[in-house]
Amino acid sequence: MHRAQAYFLTGTDTEVGKTYAACALLRAAQAHGQVALGMKPVAAGLDEQGRNDDIERLIAASSFTAERRLVNQYAFRAAIAPHLAAHDENIDIEFANIATALTELRALAEFIVVEGVGGFIVPLTQSTSSADLAVSLGLPVILVVGLRLGCLNHALLTVEAIEHRGLQLAGWIANRIDPNMDRWQDNLASLRQRIAAPLLGTLPHQAETAATDALSIP
Repeated sequence: MHRAQAYFLTGTDTEVGKTYAACALLRAAQAHGQVALGMKPVAAGLDEQGRNDDIERLIAASSFTAERRLVNQYAFRAAIAPHLAAHDENIDIEFANIATALTELRALAEFIVVEGVGGFIVPLTQSTSSADLAVSLGLPVILVVGLRLGCLNHALLTVEAIEHRGLQLAGWIANRIDPNMDRWQDNLASLRQRIAAPLLGTLPHQAETAATDALSIP
């Protein structure tokens, strides 16, 4: 098996549907005959059983159940900013651990989505951010844009931040998180005019079954 193509998936903010988009990408890759695995190195917010919903959804959308230590390296109980959760639990987020797990995953699959936490520059430690993790891993980036009022500014600022760090923006996904947004098609057209990377698809409002068919994989 060839070494997997991997992408770092980030969002314009938290709660813009990163996991929703990641699962759709994984299923689209499988529909194209690829072995696909999801990875979420850092997660915050655990239930009473110690499980995180995003991680469980990525595992369910993957071609097979990989070892959890490879899917997730840091899971914090409180659903708060990861650098605060890590501080509270006295845990250091080490990029080397994440890179090692990714290398192992790439030997098992053909297509991997590495889902970030929060927005692109959310702090992970006192001195590093999710953007630094993306740079460290050196993967092409896929940006999830939550379509709602204010998304133009959020999306264009995030694209600028990605490009400023020398990362390749492989494509972006529009997610209709506000189904009642006025003139969302016009906002989408405005983003297409201003973002050079391809639009990989527009996701319907939380319709998981339709999401796979709505996306193309980069």
